[in-house]
Amino acid sequence: MAEVGAGSGGSSSSRREEINGAGLSSMDSLESRWVFQDEDDSEIDDEEDDDDYDDAPHLAGVDSDDEDTQDQRLIRTGPRIDSFDVEALEVPSAPRSDYEDFGMGRKIVLAFQTLGVVFGDVGTSPLYTFSVMFSKAPINGNEDVIGALSLVIYTLILIPLIKYVLVVLWANDDGEGGTFALYSLICRHAKVSLLPNQLPSDARISSFRLKVPSAELERSLKIKERLETSLTLKKLLLVLVLAGTSMVIADGVVTPAMSVMSAVGGLKVGVDAIEQDEVVMISVAFLVILFSVQKFGTSKVGLAVGPALFIWFCSLAGIGIYNLLKYDTSVLKAFNPVHIYLYFKRNSVKAWYALGGCLLCATGSEAMFADLCYFSVQSIQLTFVFLVLPCLLLGYLGQAAYLINNPSGEEQPFFYSIPGGMFWPIFLVANIAALIASRTMTTATFSCIKQSTALGCFPRLKIVHTSRKFMGQIYIPVINWFLLVVCLIVVCSISSINEIGNAYGIAELGVMMMTTILVTIVMLLIWQINIVIVLSFVIFFLGLELTFFSSVLWSVTDGSWIILVFAVIMFLIMYIWNYGSKLKYETEVKQKLSMDLMRELGCNLGTIRAPGIGLVYNELAKGVPAIFGHFLTTLPAIHSMIIFVCIKYVPVPMVPQSERFLFRRVCPKSYHIFRCIARYGYKDVRKENHQTFEQLLIESIEKFIRREAQERQLESDGDEDTDNEEDTSLSRVLIAPNGSVYSLAVPLLAEFGSSSNNPISEASTSEEVTADLPVDPSISDAEHGLERELSFIRKAKESGVVYLLGHGDIRARKDSWFIKKLVINYFYAFLRKNCRRGIANLSVPHSHLMQVGMTYMV
Repeated sequence: MAEVGAGSGGSSSSRREEINGAGLSSMDSLESRWVFQDEDDSEIDDEEDDDDYDDAPHLAGVDSDDEDTQDQRLIRTGPRIDSFDVEALEVPSAPRSDYEDFGMGRKIVLAFQTLGVVFGDVGTSPLYTFSVMFSKAPINGNEDVIGALSLVIYTLILIPLIKYVLVVLWANDDGEGGTFALYSLICRHAKVSLLPNQLPSDARISSFRLKVPSAELERSLKIKERLETSLTLKKLLLVLVLAGTSMVIADGVVTPAMSVMSAVGGLKVGVDAIEQDEVVMISVAFLVILFSVQKFGTSKVGLAVGPALFIWFCSLAGIGIYNLLKYDTSVLKAFNPVHIYLYFKRNSVKAWYALGGCLLCATGSEAMFADLCYFSVQSIQLTFVFLVLPCLLLGYLGQAAYLINNPSGEEQPFFYSIPGGMFWPIFLVANIAALIASRTMTTATFSCIKQSTALGCFPRLKIVHTSRKFMGQIYIPVINWFLLVVCLIVVCSISSINEIGNAYGIAELGVMMMTTILVTIVMLLIWQINIVIVLSFVIFFLGLELTFFSSVLWSVTDGSWIILVFAVIMFLIMYIWNYGSKLKYETEVKQKLSMDLMRELGCNLGTIRAPGIGLVYNELAKGVPAIFGHFLTTLPAIHSMIIFVCIKYVPVPMVPQSERFLFRRVCPKSYHIFRCIARYGYKDVRKENHQTFEQLLIESIEKFIRREAQERQLESDGDEDTDNEEDTSLSRVLIAPNGSVYSLAVPLLAEFGSSSNNPISEASTSEEVTADLPVDPSISDAEHGLERELSFIRKAKESGVVYLLGHGDIRARKDSWFIKKLVINYFYAFLRKNCRRGIANLSVPHSHLMQVGMTYMV
């Protein structure tokens, strides 16, 4: 096998050399491989490597040293591209947002849905914030109430309003939010992904292009270079992203537990005979119902419960105004931050303990960002500023006014402060609101897991799309029931609201801190704003969150450690999957088949070419996978047309359908072997059945062949005074739609012509046959060759399409470390065995499947 050793995917320079393996020809490959950088600091590599190939006979007479010299001289015009890039240059306009064309009526409906999906969590925080705070620091006077209220007011202003609504929401990835959306955004600007499957053509996707205010900023370029050249920084960035995502998933567990328990706990105020155990059992029943309706989708449930949340926020404001007018309006002086200082001066350590409870007023802030894929930035900002925040402030002011006159009600201040005749209606609305709030982080969890799966950091799972209009609205059955089970464990094992609140704070703060760090990188690398503003943001908010975090960690031994253990387990699952996937991909790259072997086998590949199309699924973006050799050695025949299909996720939310497929030839034309990269964004829906996929594939390959013929015609017209050998070394220039100039140093097309229509009868010595063809065929001959190849493809399609699936597994070598053996042979193997197969998205009948397994020793 031909082994390929490569440097890290983000290094500024790397080298790849071919090494002859056992049992293969010892002839030296004439297809040199080199990498260097141009003036724009973009990595340029010779895409005509040992696997993707236009025409072998042309290269036989090319001296690699001369080719390197000429390419180096001509390459100064811009990045060099290959046949993938030629297709990728035909870029339509970037996709428009789902929400641009909405009328006023639709926007009002959307605002109701944001209440039900995004703001349920932060909206129900008045149910438990003061009760948890005063359990840590009991009320010793009116000033304690005003100090605690001042803490809550400024926490609401600083974290949800200033940090998230005014800053973080703008760091979205084309409308997608969450930690992995930030990671994807960073990956587009710097090559920090550890999976080495990036291609230059990925940057040609219309949605890949980014608005960079000042791309020439020296600081941004230095940060980019540092991130790309440091493997340690790449790993550290990935660890931060995985840690943040694991905290989001943990938040999806503790949010339902906290919201439902606190709402049902109001029964103890209305009915004296109710005990805590009965509250727990009722909460369990509510949680089962809650997770059972999750499958009906965000739009349906959000629209149904949006009015209920609107009533809830109006009730908060109404009760707050009532209590202010009835009890004490002096609590308005809590807007003076001096009372925070006085609160800490009086209570010292107890006040620091109370910080963990104070943070609960900002729970759900991350949901505004993580659930951004469901709604627009403007709808979330306007709803929060003009409805949610005023109602929350009035609700807390009313509770504080009640507590000044009734300090004994600190255990359940919200329910005690409800006017007598309104208790049961408000209790009903509060429980409905709590159930809705419980869905907030569950939907955010679904979104984060889908993103992490697409970026290779989570095992593939079944994803159900619940809306035909909005692509981001999804439901993951396995995760839904998994969250339910863990949530029930938390409720039954930690029955105290105070302990669950502490666990809640740990999960919220974990993801908040990761978001702060990632947004800081976005500010430096992408936004490129003033360094003073960036430092002010990170120092202030990270310092604030670390202060809160120190408070909740101090109480971790009271039972909230369960949520930390759960987050660590989720982190390990994601890290092990990413580590195993990266190791598997790198091994497949090293063991891919050499083109020398393919040429020796000839155009028949050493076997019989049967009519039909074989789609060989593999994860390699470049190269002939080693598992294809298993097909050749175990099967007596191979299909007359072979297409290596790589389903690849690129770090963009969506890839337009017109940019979905990229093609190039593998081996000379007479081999009828192509490579196809099917590119998807992490927000894309893969719902097409296999017939639709095949039809799109065939249409795209026909377009590629026609474009190839046009390119060959232009090449023949421009080089009519030169001979064939000079054609291979001269460079051509292509101008992209955006004005960039690209040098094409190697012709994209092989010499047109073939000795026979029937691939079965072609001689294995295709080099000799192709060498006898005319060097400069006429236009009519070229058109005849084009129609002949298109007819061949249609006949192959009529003969049938078979999916050739190679299941590559990895095992640790015997001399590996014990930990590596444990991770690869057991943990990763278990995850891979139980994850969803990639082919499951295409609904291919078993009669069209052919599978071969292969194990790599790593």
